[in-house]
Amino acid sequence: MLFSLRCLVAFAVLQLFTVPSFAVSQINIEIGALSNDSIEARNADIQLNLKATPTIAFKTALKQPADKAWSQAQLRCQVPALWLQETWSCSDGKFTAARMSLPFVLDITPQPKGFVANLNLQGASFSDEAGLHAAEKLKGYLTIAVRQDGDTLHFNSALNWQSGEMFWQPLYIANGGHELQANGNLRSDILTLDTATLKLDKVGDLHFNGQVDTKTLKIQKLSADLPNLNLAEAYPLLFKPFLGKTLLNNAELNGKAALNVSMVDAQVKAFKVNLKDVNVDDKNHKFAFYDVNADMPWGYDDETKVHISYQHGQLLNMPLGRASISAQVNRYSLVAPEITLPILDGALKLSDISAARINDSWHWHLRAALTPVSMPDATRAFKLPIMQGKAAAEIPLVTYSGGILTTDGAMALNVFEGQVKVTQLTMINPLGKTPKLSADLTLRNLDLGSLTRTFSFGAIEGKLDGDVQDLEMVNWLPVKMDASLHSSPGKYTKKISQRAVENITALGGAGAAAAVQRSFLRFFEQFNYAKMGLSCKLRNDVCEMNGIESKQRGYVIVKGSGIPAITVMGYNQNVSWGELIGRIKRVIDGNTKAIVK
Repeated sequence: MLFSLRCLVAFAVLQLFTVPSFAVSQINIEIGALSNDSIEARNADIQLNLKATPTIAFKTALKQPADKAWSQAQLRCQVPALWLQETWSCSDGKFTAARMSLPFVLDITPQPKGFVANLNLQGASFSDEAGLHAAEKLKGYLTIAVRQDGDTLHFNSALNWQSGEMFWQPLYIANGGHELQANGNLRSDILTLDTATLKLDKVGDLHFNGQVDTKTLKIQKLSADLPNLNLAEAYPLLFKPFLGKTLLNNAELNGKAALNVSMVDAQVKAFKVNLKDVNVDDKNHKFAFYDVNADMPWGYDDETKVHISYQHGQLLNMPLGRASISAQVNRYSLVAPEITLPILDGALKLSDISAARINDSWHWHLRAALTPVSMPDATRAFKLPIMQGKAAAEIPLVTYSGGILTTDGAMALNVFEGQVKVTQLTMINPLGKTPKLSADLTLRNLDLGSLTRTFSFGAIEGKLDGDVQDLEMVNWLPVKMDASLHSSPGKYTKKISQRAVENITALGGAGAAAAVQRSFLRFFEQFNYAKMGLSCKLRNDVCEMNGIESKQRGYVIVKGSGIPAITVMGYNQNVSWGELIGRIKRVIDGNTKAIVK
């Protein structure tokens, strides 16, 4: 025969007060099985101690009907004289399962149509089989007052987490000091929170209210307000665990933030984010923004205007000046007519800006122009050899879709008194861990004097053209290309110094030689040339090299002209890319001594 556990306990207590004290000192009740729609019990053992301080203790195995494994529960309580009015003090409470141990102490006081309970967890621990949820040494208090009013259960509760650590993927919280206060009611599987406050130690207070379907766990209504969030504490604790594959996965944040969210039927209907004096610093040195202030409202049904400003920062080591950005947001789309971002002594001007989030993916486009920027300052920022002059650029329509960035037209950069054009540019995950790039480059009329002085190559007077076709880069390192550099056509001064001859010769490898005798070379500081050129076809980390002319045993890199004239030959036609880069580095560092005949 099956009884409810509640009826059994009531029966046992009734026996405690109806059995004459001289008759027995202890009553034991053993029940083989108990069940209802939500829980099953077996091997229930109830002991009534009828001495001067009456107590009731029970042990039983418990499980939900769908579970296979049984859990163990035990509790011992002092029975007050007025057992329907006074507090029951219960100790030795424990609930244990395969991966759970919950020792506790419980005080419970009956109330008209309800009760008040105080639960003290004393070093609880649990984990699941997948290791996605776990806790150790949890200590804390739960106080709850419950009152039945018809078919509605009203409650008022407070939870104080004192110490212990918990992992609830992806969150890990190692310390206590957090509190939750909530009051509301439960009716027909609908949990209503009238007011609730979550106080996170050193982080901030979250105030919220709403309704949840307890069967489906669907949020029917929610209004949440977090007015004063400490980002230095909140970011590593609450946000960073969810940002493993984003730009912010290795950043440090500090400053203040405020957040307000409204949800209906599990959908976000509106939110507002405010940032005050926030600093964002990427540890990988890809970006940083300082003294960020922002007002960013959003509504599902209403168009809003966002505003963001920062005092200074850096992007890929390029210093950024003060900027103020405004945009119109309409549900999942954003437009801005123009944004100016100061960079060094110039500025990056963005226009025709449009972005939209479609099927959980961002798609955007814009145009850009870089006003003249000091090359000495820019090259210092990128830790490159110091270049002189100014650099400017015109960037055509840039489109980003599905993690792929492309350009519609040629990107033009004015540098070294010439022009570099980039076409067919495509970038995959440009700010990811392994970015990929493909493009074609055209170099025209670059001043060789400025270029060679910049890289300490030895003096060359003249102009340089170049073409790089089918360039492919992975993590900013070339893996494929067809590249050639050669002197520009036309009439202009064409001279090359002895140091430059030696360095060009060194690029051809140890077997390279000049077609003049060393004894003759030492009388001249510079030589005339008719044309020069060097090419590399890169495949599988091997560079197939050539020059302006092919010979039976090599190729011509520099073809002399007039008196004095010099011809430089190269003989290594297949060179490891790593070895070629090493030769260039040694040349720039001034450590190369070539053999010239």
